[in-house]
Amino acid sequence: MELLKQLANLLGPSGAEQEVRSLIQKEIKKYVDEVRVDKFGNLIAHKKGKGARVMLAAHMDEIGLMCSNIEDDGKIKISAVGGIDPVTLVGQQVYLLLDNGKIINGVISFFEIHEGLEIDEMPLQDDLYVDTGLDKDALEKLGVATGTYIVPRHTFITLGNKDIVSGKAFDDRIGCYALIELAKRLKNITKEDMYYVFTVQEEVGLYGSETAVYDIDPDWGIAVDNTVATDSGDPKKICLGKGPCVTIMDAGMIANRCLNGHIAAVAKKNKIPLQKEVVEAGTTDATKIMMSRGGVPSAVLGIPLRNMHSTISVAHIRDIENLIKLLELLMKNPPKVCIV
Repeated sequence: MELLKQLANLLGPSGAEQEVRSLIQKEIKKYVDEVRVDKFGNLIAHKKGKGARVMLAAHMDEIGLMCSNIEDDGKIKISAVGGIDPVTLVGQQVYLLLDNGKIINGVISFFEIHEGLEIDEMPLQDDLYVDTGLDKDALEKLGVATGTYIVPRHTFITLGNKDIVSGKAFDDRIGCYALIELAKRLKNITKEDMYYVFTVQEEVGLYGSETAVYDIDPDWGIAVDNTVATDSGDPKKICLGKGPCVTIMDAGMIANRCLNGHIAAVAKKNKIPLQKEVVEAGTTDATKIMMSRGGVPSAVLGIPLRNMHSTISVAHIRDIENLIKLLELLMKNPPKVCIV
């Protein structure tokens, strides 16, 4: 899990994924024939094969914040980059990412609760600000301006249960990690024509996958992402430790039923636990993959996360391992009937 730790700890909000891209490029180039970065910033790793053209996508970007205004006393007002619940931001330490590569430390603050004011509702984004201890003039001299990226800070850790890990940016650095490990396992297997695509700007509109899929024109594709674990409320739903999850429907797509059926059959044959989900909120890069050109049979595979879109996401190592194993078996036993 050392590579996952490195990936999760990197700073890569939507539109500023370069740190993440550099590490992925360094790691995956050992296992593929060609690696390139397209005009939009997607990293595309190609392993040549004689079979169908397959696109496996995982997004590099994480949710973050951006400076929208600096008040005279130095309070930095924020805008969300991706879907963030303001409640998860209160009290967080953050990094301000300057254009010159330097970092300024800050904290996200609310009004002073010890003044005796009653809190009768949850804070809104407009109630929050970043405090760096500097006034407006000092911040501007350092290069802080409207548009400066702000990223919540957290470190990858193993919890009391050594099979469970926590950190920021698990959505979707776990997917990135899974594709790198998959490429490693398939290094000497060239059945399918494999495109491992690490996309940008998924969290703000699935933009990277839209351009990449048009370029690649795959025969079929899978988005490797994450889903919300609901086991804290109902153990009968999506649970940590009970395997990866295949999406039947989400807010953006209904997955290809033939492809989903093949995934389920491969999992069952090889005794890999597989969970299924139908959700009405959220979607993945598969939404753009499936609608490209004349249409692409597409599916979504991922693992459950607790505290998704926060700095303390929680994942089970066994789910990650089973996800990689299932992807490997799918590539060795591709769904030919689904792409005729």
